[in-house]
Amino acid sequence: SVTAGESDRDDFQIAGVEPLKADQEVELLEESIKAMELKVDYLDEERANSLENSLTTAELESFQNHILMYAGKRFAFSFGVYQARTLLAALDYNHHNHRPVHVNIKGQVSLKRVYNKKSQRYSVHTVKETKDYGYIPELQTRILEKRLSSAGGLPKRRSIQADDPRALGPLSGISPPPTAELVQTQQRRGQDLCDT
Repeated sequence: SVTAGESDRDDFQIAGVEPLKADQEVELLEESIKAMELKVDYLDEERANSLENSLTTAELESFQNHILMYAGKRFAFSFGVYQARTLLAALDYNHHNHRPVHVNIKGQVSLKRVYNKKSQRYSVHTVKETKDYGYIPELQTRILEKRLSSAGGLPKRRSIQADDPRALGPLSGISPPPTAELVQTQQRRGQDLCDT
């Protein structure tokens, strides 16, 4: 059984399903009514054809690649900076996701060819209109307004917020042994570290 309070996603709600109360326990049944309804919907061919577009992860992968442009894995960002970069990536993705296709002077759709070294073949892609970044001036205005309306300067030391991963403590579950103890136990190429 699962208690409602154990879920990290208490704010997530499915349409037509009442949220669990904190002290309420629910048995997870494999053959529940909702599970049966989902099976019937999925086995129905007409319904399955309408679900076809939701069975791909291409959109999600595209969004993840867009986030990596702003917050790459090879760089170490603090938690706040990573959050800001991810939000900026989401703004950029939402603003430019459905750009129209570029049409040249002759009224034809612009195309470009791309060579793939692995398959040793060319492929054709449509060219979209250039990005306009129209949301940046509004974002800058809001940042400046927030800064001007704040009561004082930025603090030199910030307290760690509750959702910051650094609040969880050290990554390993055990405390590190003293360095002197490590020197005594660790060996390098067959000799003690104390001998060097």
